[in-house]
Amino acid sequence: MSLGKNIQYLRKINKLKQDQLAEKMGVSRQTISRWESDEVTPELPKLVEMCSLFSCNMDELVRGDLTSKGEIYSDVTIRKVPAFQMAKYAVISQNPEDDVLSHMRNWAEKSGLLASDSNAKLIGWDFPFVSQEQAMRFGMHGYSAAYVLPDGFRTNCEGVEYCDNSEADYAVITVKDPMVQPFERIPVGYKHIMEYLEANSIKGRQDDNVLGCFEYEYEKDGTGYMDIYICVDV
Repeated sequence: MSLGKNIQYLRKINKLKQDQLAEKMGVSRQTISRWESDEVTPELPKLVEMCSLFSCNMDELVRGDLTSKGEIYSDVTIRKVPAFQMAKYAVISQNPEDDVLSHMRNWAEKSGLLASDSNAKLIGWDFPFVSQEQAMRFGMHGYSAAYVLPDGFRTNCEGVEYCDNSEADYAVITVKDPMVQPFERIPVGYKHIMEYLEANSIKGRQDDNVLGCFEYEYEKDGTGYMDIYICVDV
C-alpha cells in the first residue's frame, strides 16, 4: 500500500474532502491531490501533523496498509443495556489497571462468583478522581473494574462496593485485537463513537445511576475483542 493511498483512505474515513484536509494541513487542494497520487511526498513536519490529526503512527502511515483498519472497528450501534448489579473496585497507582484487575479476579474466586459463573463478565473504565500531584509528581492514575453479578448470586464477601446500574442506552463499538496497539486502537474506538454521536445529533448521558462509559474485553474463536460502551440520551 502506498503513502498516497493511505492518506486518501484516512481522509475518506474521516469524511473530509480534499479542500477540507488542505485547510487543516495549511496547503492547497492541489497539494493534497499530488500527495494522494504519490506524485509528491509530504515533508516530515506535514507527516507528523497528519499522524496527530488522524491518530496514527508514522510507520503505519508511510509503510503500512491502513485500509486494513476497516477490519478492526465495527459499525457503531445503539444498544439498550438492562439494569444490572455489580461488584466494583477502584485503584489509584502507577499501574492501576493491572492492580485492580488482579484484585477483582482474586475477589471473584474468594466470593465463589467464578464457581457460580465461570464466564462472569468483567468490565472496566478510567477512574478520573486523581489529584494533579498524584498524576504529575508520582505518575499515578486511576482505574475501576467491576464484575456484573448474575441473577440469583448472593455473597457478603468484602473487598468491593456493591451497586446497581440502571437500564440505559449505550453507543457501542467493537475493536478487534485492541491490545495489539492499545494506546492507538482503543482511543480511536472512542473517537469513532464520538464522531457517530455528533453526526447523528445524539448527546451523551450523565447520570449518577449509570456508568458513563465502560469497556468489556473478551476472546472469541482465538481472537481478542473489546466492546466500548458510552451512555447516551436517545
